[in-house]
Amino acid sequence: MAENGKSETFAPRHLDLVEACKRGDQKAQFELYRLYHVAMYNTSLRIVGDSDDAEDVMQEAFLKAFLKLDSYKGEVSFGAWLKRIVINKSLDFLRLKKEQISLEDAGEVREMVEESTEPLDVEYRAEEIKRAIYLLPEGYRLVLSLILLEGYDHEEVSSILHITNATSRTQYHRAKKRLIELLKRNNNDHE
Repeated sequence: MAENGKSETFAPRHLDLVEACKRGDQKAQFELYRLYHVAMYNTSLRIVGDSDDAEDVMQEAFLKAFLKLDSYKGEVSFGAWLKRIVINKSLDFLRLKKEQISLEDAGEVREMVEESTEPLDVEYRAEEIKRAIYLLPEGYRLVLSLILLEGYDHEEVSSILHITNATSRTQYHRAKKRLIELLKRNNNDHE
């Protein structure tokens, strides 16, 4: 560890790769792609919900990132900067696909008091949860994915999706509730 508390082995290697990419080094581009493509594909998949579409979006995001590398100032990690591009490309894809995502129309917009949900007695496997997430309406899936899986807070989600903070909270609450219902129904169908 360096005196400033940051790892000296991780950041410089990536910054060196970014600088090499800026000079047009294709090997450096391939290395950055190799390091980040799986995580970026998974991010896109959680948003667009289709593996082929996620692959296309991820490829477009990398192309845009490599073309716009001069705008990367190193204020955030390269992975965070790239993830933002992937999320924006994924949302653009959905907007084009549906002409417009209207999270406001997905339900009543108001601040909801968090209701306590009954505890789940059953442990669900990751695949069951993934399948259930893909069954959620698009607006619910987007908000749930950005908050639970990508680690954004409601303020960031409202900014990314151009919705109100209250809408983000409402969609998240409803998405969790709907996800639990889907998982319970799926569990009951298997009993």
